[in-house]
Amino acid sequence: MNDGKEQKTGRIEVYDTTLRDGSQGEGVNFSVADKLRVAEKLDHFGMDFIEGGWPGSNPKDVEFFRQARDRDFQHAKLAAFGSTRRKDYGVEDDPQVKMLIDAGTPVVTIFGKSWILHVKDIIRTTPEENVRMIFDTVKYLKSHGIHVIYDGEHAFDGYKNDAEYALSTFAAAAEAGADCVVLCDTNGGCLPEEVAEITAVVKSRIICPVGIHTHDDCGLGVANALASIRAGAAHIQGTVNGYGERTGNCNLTSAIPNIAFKMGIPCIPQESLRHLREISNYVDEIANIRHNPRQPWVGSTAFAHKGGMHVNAVHKVPHSFEHIDPHVVGNERRILVSDLSGKSNILIKARELGFDIDDSTLELKEILDKVKEREHEGFEYEAAEASLKLLIQKILEHRDPPFSIRGYHVSMRRDEGHYSVCQATIKVEVDGQTAHTVAEGDGPVNALDEALRLALSRFFPQLQFVKLTDYKVRILGGSQGTAATTRVLIESTDGNDEWGTVGASENIIEASLQALRDSMEFALMK
Repeated sequence: MNDGKEQKTGRIEVYDTTLRDGSQGEGVNFSVADKLRVAEKLDHFGMDFIEGGWPGSNPKDVEFFRQARDRDFQHAKLAAFGSTRRKDYGVEDDPQVKMLIDAGTPVVTIFGKSWILHVKDIIRTTPEENVRMIFDTVKYLKSHGIHVIYDGEHAFDGYKNDAEYALSTFAAAAEAGADCVVLCDTNGGCLPEEVAEITAVVKSRIICPVGIHTHDDCGLGVANALASIRAGAAHIQGTVNGYGERTGNCNLTSAIPNIAFKMGIPCIPQESLRHLREISNYVDEIANIRHNPRQPWVGSTAFAHKGGMHVNAVHKVPHSFEHIDPHVVGNERRILVSDLSGKSNILIKARELGFDIDDSTLELKEILDKVKEREHEGFEYEAAEASLKLLIQKILEHRDPPFSIRGYHVSMRRDEGHYSVCQATIKVEVDGQTAHTVAEGDGPVNALDEALRLALSRFFPQLQFVKLTDYKVRILGGSQGTAATTRVLIESTDGNDEWGTVGASENIIEASLQALRDSMEFALMK
């Protein structure tokens, strides 16, 4: 539709290029095994097309396509990616085109030049030969019974530079039999209104469906893709979590729910949408990339509420501060506790943590005041719910801690001019009995951790199974230099559960010990 209104009928094809375009992003690297696992996960999720790589560019992609032949894809069609034939070269003699056919995929996607600048100055051929390269390659692939998708590289820049020439390249692909002509904002520099206008013109001038492929260099990758769909595009290309060169590609974990829930157009199977956060986390895990908590829709903070007034409202009427039910994309509502909290934050969070309290609980204000006081001192409970649970329990139940630390000492020993090992001694008291232990470690925190666990294990053998899995340090108020407060966040596990604890002090060792103490105390409370 070219009237600027949102499309209400039809279905949008979703083409995932995480394994090809996404892998070109800095820090993203998939092995063959990784690519096969991700491809199977994307197929199960319901992608229409999965672009596996460029078989003409590297041996890994050749091997991927070889192994992929033995996999049974239930929903998606696997696509090999490549380019048009080379200039002044017969298409049937071009080895790169031959490798695309040899990949044995039901779909082949090729890119060609839309921008006269690239035709003359990059591949250095004539405008006429470039058009023939596009036509010949599409027609040749179609003659082999292949579903052909043509990606018009720099489609929008090319159109703005010379509209008629760009249109002639798209028309050549369509007339040669392309199943879809995809307009690529390769440099990611267009605005949504430009994308919509040009999509509408192209759709009116060619004889096959139009698709959209955007990059995020201006932060508009998703917005531009949606603008193109609104103008009539029926096919979207992108990557999970927005992986891709430079600032990345159109983020499918944002585009898909926007298409489905905001535009009301079918794309991914409805039953798959509740697995969106799962697929986002899975791909990050395989790529060994830390998940971005602030991702729209799927991030851990996407439905997190911190301000007291917001929490109070969302507790009464969820959609008062949520644009959609988080469960429809596999996410969940989170209530955060901080110095911005009101009683509603504490009440809801305490219930989440298993405490039976309500508005009439006398200790509610005391808990709130204590949280605000400790946040002012540098503590932070958003990622340290175990420490928060201990704080609430001590106030509600007036319970003494199961152990106390009577003293500690940390030293570092030099060995032939190099630091070799740290040593920590610690003295703990449990029910009037004391244990005084010493342990060595790779650093002061590791040594303290070992010494504390060794001392407490005499009284609580179950603590031998508790392990520290992550350790983060943040300096607060950096203008104070080495006297600044240090916040330490620790993640621990007993092999079954994981929990986070926090400490804060001008002394990094003291802050670390606070977090370690909370970790052990929480393990005992469990």
